[in-house]
Amino acid sequence: MRQPREPAVIVFAISGRVDRADIPALCERLRGLLENNRSDVVVCDVGRLTRVDLTTVDLLARLEVTARRSRRRIRVRRASRELANLLALTGLSDVVALESVSALQAQGQAEEREEPGRVEEEADPSNPTV
Repeated sequence: MRQPREPAVIVFAISGRVDRADIPALCERLRGLLENNRSDVVVCDVGRLTRVDLTTVDLLARLEVTARRSRRRIRVRRASRELANLLALTGLSDVVALESVSALQAQGQAEEREEPGRVEEEADPSNPTV
């Protein structure tokens, strides 16, 4: 009796700092991997990025387009909360699939949170009340 075939996976790791000039070469590298492999899934591991910014978001969007042209999709692994927030802010969180962000990353540090609903204001004696 045959075991069901596990879907093949390509792991595409991105590390360090990504500059805009790096994007075409990274897309070409992914295109080459996709041409030479019948993998169903491309996992883009971004856990070793040293900087996350809009260039990173642009890269992930272009990698997604490259994968879709080969009838595949990417899943982003080890994304930081910052990257997840940037994808949401740019409207790409529904396009670029993230594997779950860890609970520790999602909660943030205690000193980063504010108490909800409390506003402290101090009156400036030089400003007249309106």
